[in-house]
Amino acid sequence: MMKKPQPAALTRMKDTPSLQKPTFVLAFTAACFSLGLGFSAGANAYHEDNSTPQTNDEKQMNSIPTLATLTNYQENAPFMVSSGLPDAAHLSLLKEKGVTHVIDLIPGDRASEILTTSELGLDYFNVPVDWEGPTLANFLNYAAFMQNVDTSKDKVLTHCRLNWRGAAFTYLYRINVLGESEPTAKKDLMAIWHPNPTWYAFMNEVISHYNEVNGKQVAMSFEAAAPENH
Repeated sequence: MMKKPQPAALTRMKDTPSLQKPTFVLAFTAACFSLGLGFSAGANAYHEDNSTPQTNDEKQMNSIPTLATLTNYQENAPFMVSSGLPDAAHLSLLKEKGVTHVIDLIPGDRASEILTTSELGLDYFNVPVDWEGPTLANFLNYAAFMQNVDTSKDKVLTHCRLNWRGAAFTYLYRINVLGESEPTAKKDLMAIWHPNPTWYAFMNEVISHYNEVNGKQVAMSFEAAAPENH
């Protein structure tokens, strides 16, 4: 059977170069597309691997201490603040905030803090308070130093390790010497800790002493915390 002859026009269309499959164009386009992806991936890789690192100044800014990092920091009065154990950076910051005197209630070797406060030009005073046996003499020593402070221009930091001793001493000073209301001072005390029977007895002794001297009837409006069972 003979094939049916195709029309001449159709034959000419197949032979026309512009209508043939553009093989080299497709290949070139694919190559460019692949190359473009390569450049794009390379650009992304460069951006991620070469991101600008933090400068030393930025790292230093992120590591600058604040009072928020100072354990149990409190402002007890315009010229009184208290806290747990500060490091050299905290003491430097506190000096910038107006602190001129430091009362350290921690017993033992305090040479490091003595040196630091001396270098910063802060007036340092140590009242070594035994955690298991605070005494009336401890507080009277503390109060004597406090009363020599010029409250119009000076500011005192009272500190220990966790501000438990400090919170008790500042509470006692506020209600016995400054004449603040006990409920107001108690709020700051209780925000730090609830005194145990040993410290409650000590605080009651201090209050009784000042009541006798001043002819007042100041009293604590709370009971001692229940002793811990070991």
